[in-house]
Amino acid sequence: MAILSWHRWPTALFLFLSLICTTVNGNSPSFENTAVVRTVELDGALTHITTRYSVRALKDGASEYSFALGEADGKLMTWIQAKAKDEGELVLKSNGFDSESQSWSYTATLPKPMKAHTDITLELTTVQSNAVKPVPATVRQQDPQSLMYDTDLFVVSPYTTVIQRTKIRSPTSKIHNYTEPPNLSQFTKDEPSASKSSATITYGPYNSIPVSTTPDFLSTQQRISIHYEIERAVLRVLSLHRTAEVSHWGSNLNIQDEIHLKNDGAQLKGQFSRLSYQIQAFQQLPMFGTMQSLTLHLPSGISSPYYYDLVGNVSTSKFRPSTPPKAAPLKGSPPQWSVLELKPRYPLLGGWNYSFTLGWDAPLGDSVKYDAEADRYVLGVPFWTPVPGASVDMAEVKIVLPEGATDIEIFEPFPMLSVTRSTHITYLDTIGRPAVVFKKDSITDNHTNNIYITYKVPFSAHLKKPLSVGTAMLGVFALALLARRVDPRLQKSPNK
Repeated sequence: MAILSWHRWPTALFLFLSLICTTVNGNSPSFENTAVVRTVELDGALTHITTRYSVRALKDGASEYSFALGEADGKLMTWIQAKAKDEGELVLKSNGFDSESQSWSYTATLPKPMKAHTDITLELTTVQSNAVKPVPATVRQQDPQSLMYDTDLFVVSPYTTVIQRTKIRSPTSKIHNYTEPPNLSQFTKDEPSASKSSATITYGPYNSIPVSTTPDFLSTQQRISIHYEIERAVLRVLSLHRTAEVSHWGSNLNIQDEIHLKNDGAQLKGQFSRLSYQIQAFQQLPMFGTMQSLTLHLPSGISSPYYYDLVGNVSTSKFRPSTPPKAAPLKGSPPQWSVLELKPRYPLLGGWNYSFTLGWDAPLGDSVKYDAEADRYVLGVPFWTPVPGASVDMAEVKIVLPEGATDIEIFEPFPMLSVTRSTHITYLDTIGRPAVVFKKDSITDNHTNNIYITYKVPFSAHLKKPLSVGTAMLGVFALALLARRVDPRLQKSPNK
């Protein structure tokens, strides 16, 4: 009979406790994680995390798999998506926060029930907003900028895990320090608990990890951190207000964004020196944490872009238009964009704000289609145009439909904070135009889906604008004729 060595007893104890907890709950485990690999891509305001699970079913008919996130990681998470290899996206259901295990739970429905001892590969993608902080919090103008990121050491899961790794990738190889977790001999098989290779920190492999969504595992879980250098600015959009106005008579879609931008990196220590900035630019030295310009990818086929701030029009911008393809693009071909390069009036250093307005016109046919069978128009408007690498605290999108639009139906690409309807009145309107206002917080570069709205426009509504213009012109002519026939003089001058 084989006897466990002394350094294997903690692992056996954890597995035994996990089995007891499962028995008490009355449910036997449906799955086992044969391997878990988590990859953390560090950058500025947005942190992208991809966790790949190799899963084995332990009983027949298992059709729902549960994911879990730690308390801190779950609070920072602003985007989540689950996929099955070769099967596509899975439907995720949030189960909320469990105060006992200090974890957030999500349930995914698998494409089909699994048989015992069969395997499947699942992938969970999450995005965290504003998960890093500048350390030190203030730097001089020429000093480099460094950020600190921390997360859980073990991937939280309601199932036992045979082997697990975590890879944290920094945007540069200049990593000042990182956590080397202690007291992991029961999981590491006498191997190093953490290792560094260029810009990647690897934690693990860790073996025989018990169920980590139990109160007993909280004492084993550890927080790890990585302190790294980054040259790019940490951009954060404090507020975004987008207005999309549909005009059937002008066959035009006008989109206007009002953006309040902040550099959320290390704040400037002391005074800003324009001379030092010009010297750095002339010598092509790195501008740590400074935003000098923005490159935005706008839809193809747009025209008349404009860009101004609180002072007025900003002429330091370049626009490279792109016409939409006449035929459907080939599969795998890169998308075509119109590129707009914006250069603010001043460089945006850490802690500085910049508010500006950006807008453009687009052919209505690129966004609105007519369904002849349903006698309805189908409108698609992107929720927002991403500012590269920036997170958004609060976004408001207002879509203004043509005057007289009725039977309005709304299709949200993701849950919103609120959806309200109002009336927007502008020139040449009689009763005003119906408008739909969407509000959402914690926006990432994944929230670029279209908002779809279907509506009807009766023929009489199309006639309102020309009738109102014609009535106004006839009124002006009538007033002119009346004015010529009215003599305001009290006495007429005698005829000479």
